[in-house]
Amino acid sequence: MDASRIERSLARIAHEILERNRDLADVALVGIRTRGVVIAERLAALIREAGEAILPVGSLDITLYRDDFMRHPVGPQPLVRSTDIRFSVEGRRILLVDDVLYTGRTIRAALDALIDYGRPRSIQLVVLVDRGHRELPIKADYVGKNLPTSPVQSVQVRLREVDGLDEVMLEEGA
Repeated sequence: MDASRIERSLARIAHEILERNRDLADVALVGIRTRGVVIAERLAALIREAGEAILPVGSLDITLYRDDFMRHPVGPQPLVRSTDIRFSVEGRRILLVDDVLYTGRTIRAALDALIDYGRPRSIQLVVLVDRGHRELPIKADYVGKNLPTSPVQSVQVRLREVDGLDEVMLEEGA
């Protein structure tokens, strides 16, 4: 995906969010660090530009919730970043945002982390790319692009706010 394709995908997702969530009063976006936060901010801007609402955006660090965190006690230590959710998740409809959906383990960790902040009314999942190969029963509500891959391929999402350019690349080798 090039920059224009990413932009079109996010615009479509924003419209789907508006169609599914008529009343936005209790809706908030929470992005999974790092690129999920960027995507959540872009979606909030698109919804605001459509004149619908100003949605709060939070960021969620899931490092300590990952199920592989303690599996490799020797080696590089994971970088723990901050979670920044400046609104109550209690009773809200949360749009959980990530860049790539693969096995579902990142989303499971994000759900655990998010629940520690309160009990949302509902959680909807937004991903830019769904590459398949689920290990857990997790399905996205909004998908920018379904990209079938083999387990030895990787999907690299680059966003200008983090990487200096917008692109999604499929790379060979695990």
